Amino acid sequence: MHDVSDMDARNARSNYDVKEQIREYWSRRSQTFDQSPAHGIHSQNELESWQRLIGDNAQGIGNGRVLELASGTGEFTRVLRALGCQVEGLDISEAMIRNAREKHGGDVKFHLGDAENTMLPDGLFDAVVCRHLVWTLLDPENAFGDWLRILKPGGRLIIIDGNWQHQAYAAKLAAQVARIWDRFAPRKPLYDAEAHRLIQAQLFFRDGLSTTLLIEMLGKAGFAQVHSGPLKGVLASQLRAANWRDRLDLLQSQGRSFIVSAQRPSEI
Repeated sequence: MHDVSDMDARNARSNYDVKEQIREYWSRRSQTFDQSPAHGIHSQNELESWQRLIGDNAQGIGNGRVLELASGTGEFTRVLRALGCQVEGLDISEAMIRNAREKHGGDVKFHLGDAENTMLPDGLFDAVVCRHLVWTLLDPENAFGDWLRILKPGGRLIIIDGNWQHQAYAAKLAAQVARIWDRFAPRKPLYDAEAHRLIQAQLFFRDGLSTTLLIEMLGKAGFAQVHSGPLKGVLASQLRAANWRDRLDLLQSQGRSFIVSAQRPSEI
């Protein structure tokens, strides 16, 4: 029989090891991250689509103090700045932060840190925003509690993510066509698929991130007014700016991507 403290220590070591794998993986992706049609923002039309989406789901976010978790290369930071937000970013990868600072100079403060344990003061932000982060969490229960803590009473949480383990028919068809296309016109991969697979197998949401489960967990963490919806208008704007091969990658997100908004209650 194992002592509880021994189990805690083993789990801590395991989580640390996975976090280092995640840090390494995203650091390697920092140079190609913006080339991805799903990560880079490739047109003014797409930028404006993201602005409308965030504005509709977090009214009054402009001029507020906003923390962007997993801020990466600072691409989505552009959306928040265009809305008038006073943005700060936090990312686990120094390489990602270097790229973000090159884009935004001293206009945005970027923190090196862990999105599951931000170590930032209580009640500091009017909003917390993240894109393509939640599916990577090891301990979402702890993360959601931390995000609630750093929000001001009445502050908003905005999550943009997807159920990447689920594929609708249209997404499966796009994936099949992409595989055939790549046989005849191979291209250099934008990421290490094997490293991605090994990391995903260790994540909390390794079987998929459903909005039903996410909404339930946010409610248990203390969030109120939790809603989800599609990325209205965004995919259409991305497709217009993409080449034919990138369109196949974008179409694989059909029926999988979503936005979730929630609020820290005025009184807890």
